[in-house]
Amino acid sequence: MTATDEILAIPLWINGHAYLTMAPAFLDVCDPRNGQVRRRTPLCGDLEARAAVEAARAALAAWSAQTVGQRAALLAALGDALAEYGGHFAALIAEETGRQVEMAAVEVGNAVSLLRATTGGVATSTGSGVVAIVSDQHAPLLGPLQRAVPALLSGATVVLKPSPRAPSAAFALAELTARSGFPGGVFNILHGDQLATEALCASKEVSLLLVAGEPAFGARVAAIATRHGKPFAD
Repeated sequence: MTATDEILAIPLWINGHAYLTMAPAFLDVCDPRNGQVRRRTPLCGDLEARAAVEAARAALAAWSAQTVGQRAALLAALGDALAEYGGHFAALIAEETGRQVEMAAVEVGNAVSLLRATTGGVATSTGSGVVAIVSDQHAPLLGPLQRAVPALLSGATVVLKPSPRAPSAAFALAELTARSGFPGGVFNILHGDQLATEALCASKEVSLLLVAGEPAFGARVAAIATRHGKPFAD
């Protein structure tokens, strides 16, 4: 067995629990500071996308039936849990983006503030439905949350596809949703690259695609969404 074989693949998060899959390919997640391979991201496609979207669809009715205040309370509880593990999240972000831990901690702090600020908030125009979010590695925690929080507050359920190069903060956040009382299927993680994005755009159950990332990344994702006729926003 080689050193690469011993490196663990990061699971997906579907229907409130870790979801393991034998993807056809994996991407090594390297620490840019030293080149060390930390973990492997499964590059998923249609099969896993269908499972994640179906979990989000099944959870939609009960989630959208909650009041805005109930959903905001769960988001605030998630913010409290994130604050408790802030150091761990900062280390994950630094490890996968190469940023200094202090700068990564600022991103975590901003994410905590975003989640806690939902208390007493109102739903946005995102509307309820299954919303897919595709993110790059620029801000692997805060970026997706800036798209996910308004959607969740509005009663939508979410399938997040983080960057395969920086997947760990999103997965760790999904683990915290379970500890914070989120129903299974409300917040799901699908790993992958373009094939996973294509599968989300092709799904009839996904009502909207949101993009979190740099303009060039957003333009590439927008081109995929347009080809599939999928509504999107960046």
